[in-house]
Amino acid sequence: MIENLNQILELEFLENAVSEWALFLGIILLSFIIRKFISNRIIEGILNILNKDEIEGDFNKLLNKPINNIIFLIFLYIAFNQLKYPETWNLVSSEEFGLKMVLNKGYSLALYLLIIQLFFKITDTFGAILKKKAEKTPSKLDDQLVPFAIDSIKIITVILGILIIIGNVFGVNVTALAAGLGVGGIAIAMASKESLENLFGSFTIFLDQPFTVGDAVNIGSITGVVEKVGFRSTRIRTFDQSVVTVPNKKMVDAELDNLGLRPVRRAKFNIGVTYATNQQQIKNIVKDIQEMIDDHPMTNQDGRVRFLEFGASSLNIMVSFYVNSPSWDDLINTKEDINYKIMEIVEKHNSSFAFPSTSVYIEKTGDAKA
Repeated sequence: MIENLNQILELEFLENAVSEWALFLGIILLSFIIRKFISNRIIEGILNILNKDEIEGDFNKLLNKPINNIIFLIFLYIAFNQLKYPETWNLVSSEEFGLKMVLNKGYSLALYLLIIQLFFKITDTFGAILKKKAEKTPSKLDDQLVPFAIDSIKIITVILGILIIIGNVFGVNVTALAAGLGVGGIAIAMASKESLENLFGSFTIFLDQPFTVGDAVNIGSITGVVEKVGFRSTRIRTFDQSVVTVPNKKMVDAELDNLGLRPVRRAKFNIGVTYATNQQQIKNIVKDIQEMIDDHPMTNQDGRVRFLEFGASSLNIMVSFYVNSPSWDDLINTKEDINYKIMEIVEKHNSSFAFPSTSVYIEKTGDAKA
């Protein structure tokens, strides 16, 4: 029986014995079994160095998959490396262009890309931690700097990764390449003029600070809250919850109204009561609304209530006041509360709100004839 087993193991497929193919499959299977164990040990080692309680969930969520992929790729390389290429294929060495070179370069490229992805995930993890800490501080500047710093690290990682891949995988002289780019630098700068302008715009935003993350701004026809300032653009979430991306150059060059810097917010509107309302009723309504606004805890003493004009279908009263908060929510909540009180005041003085109407008068000029 043992002799039969040995004979089976000595059988060849593509000039590799069955035993070698069994070892190949065993290594692949082993990678599936232990890669998660190795990945968890690596993550635990990092967590022992850092604050485990604060970042454990983020690390496990973001790093498990890329580390697992790297471990599997290494085991896959080991598994294939112990097999022999069939001599009948007449393959050239890995130093010359052919299947061996393509496979070796492909493996190296995949490994470097996975490592870059791992650095991206690590950066995202620390970025999430820093964002949580920034949210706890009273300053908005760190809320703005953290995403910018994360994007900067990612861009540097990509640039270094590309240079390493070009040099180590494709064997290109990076120094000579950099010198060559110096010759074409002007052409590249001209082609990327708009990108450079947006980049300088982002620096201007950070240095001059016309706004920070979380500020409500109005630029052109766009009104919303700044969510992120990146290298190229600024993301603004409008009040209808859509996200608008504005180039940083436009954010710097255009007239921008930072609503978040307002100490107060203004509300102004007209109400119309019916023409059946007499003069004394109008005076009482205006007086009571003025007193109600002056006494409201969310308004200051600059409110104005005036009998404004005779409208087409109503007697119009102007209501204007300031809410002691820059918040949009505080503004609309205060307006709602004041509107309810205005309804009570109008009803209290036996008046009612007017609406557009048409009166038709029929004049009788004579008796109808049969």
